[in-house]
Amino acid sequence: MLVAGVDSSTQGTKIVVRDADTGALVRSAQAAHPDGTEIDPQYWWDALLQVCGDGLLDGVSAIGVGAQQHGMVAVDGDGAVVRPALLWNDTRSAGAARDLVDELGGPAEWAHAVGSVPVASLTVTKLRWLAEHEPGNAARTEQVMLPHDWLTWRLRGGTDPVTDRGDASGTGYFDTARGTYRPDLLRMAFGRDLGLPRVAGPAENAGPVRVAGLPDIGTVAPGTGDNMAAALGLEARPGDVVVSLGTSGTAFAVSDDPVADSSGLVTGFADATGRFLPLVATLNAARVLDAGARMLGVDLEEFGKLALSAPSGAEGLTLVPYLDGERTPNLPDAAGRLDGMTRANLHPAAVARAFVEGMLCGLADAVDALTAQDVPVHRVLLIGGAARSAAVRSIAPGILGRPVVVPEPGEYVADGAARQAAWALAATTEPPEWSGPGSADVYEAAPAPGVRERYARARGALV
Repeated sequence: MLVAGVDSSTQGTKIVVRDADTGALVRSAQAAHPDGTEIDPQYWWDALLQVCGDGLLDGVSAIGVGAQQHGMVAVDGDGAVVRPALLWNDTRSAGAARDLVDELGGPAEWAHAVGSVPVASLTVTKLRWLAEHEPGNAARTEQVMLPHDWLTWRLRGGTDPVTDRGDASGTGYFDTARGTYRPDLLRMAFGRDLGLPRVAGPAENAGPVRVAGLPDIGTVAPGTGDNMAAALGLEARPGDVVVSLGTSGTAFAVSDDPVADSSGLVTGFADATGRFLPLVATLNAARVLDAGARMLGVDLEEFGKLALSAPSGAEGLTLVPYLDGERTPNLPDAAGRLDGMTRANLHPAAVARAFVEGMLCGLADAVDALTAQDVPVHRVLLIGGAARSAAVRSIAPGILGRPVVVPEPGEYVADGAARQAAWALAATTEPPEWSGPGSADVYEAAPAPGVRERYARARGALV
């Protein structure tokens, strides 16, 4: 039997079709999304249907959807989308986040209530922004969904919206430790009750596909958020920390225990299996390297070669890479900073090295934040577009202070959604054991004296 997994990300839609028993890849396809921090969800649906053309789903028995977390899809009583969805990387609700933290009594109260402290990324802050800035649209809104909820709902013909505890844990109105919604927090943010998707079990069959033009598929999995799906696709287990270098940067770990970090650095998510997925997210990752390459007028391959030609520490140059503001630490209005400039070190190699090291220092802080919450770190898995850079793979272990395993490049979110679909199809107690992604060589940590200390001083100047 065959299963399909959908990854609806900020950049585009990717679908993989895999063998339900072995996980072997059968076929795949993808389509792009428009850029931006808000988008009409119809683009996601159109991209999904485009990708499904030419018989991609022929013979598929089950399908699951993984999608970007936190996005606010406001729906009216007739099921129509009220306004373009505000995405995770839209920071206009930063003021609403600060207000909500104060209204509940501070960060510790939020961490105890839901496992996370609101920042602009979380859905609850976007609902407050909607209520305050677009009262007409707020009045029309009867239901709120996340991107994966909405796509799963559309696949199932627009009936009985469902979500999973993993994606629900990123809303700010779901108690991660106890596995229940907090409608009181939703009312505090929005001013009244809203319809919310039912939280399905990790391996539940949410029903069949009911879409004209798509094949008859009897099992639609609950779906989940992109980080939870990636953990499933990587077959991550307790003790694994995944550092993902994509549009955003994340460090997340599979854990048997929930996390409630009152500092707000660690968001206490659930995973897609019944465990937990404490996570630290940054806004600045692979695009930092894109910006550095563009500034130097070279492509990414040449940029990496330049970085490797400079010594560790970039001859004293330090980049604080907050080029798009920052989520962790919570500095949505911050800008980047290049410290330590001298006539001697202002040359392309040192600048390139500083950009790579600065990006990685932000993620090293993220891993440290996890360990500060007693999350075990036995190995680091480095994934995402920037992990394909030879410079990143070489420099990362020294910055992270640990050996780094780089799995073979793959569509981990789509793979995780497919694995969830296979789990729902099999109706077993645990996900199927697939072969998992192959691993490249382990990159051993090398000393990087002074790099993180200089980075901490430069970062501290912004806080």
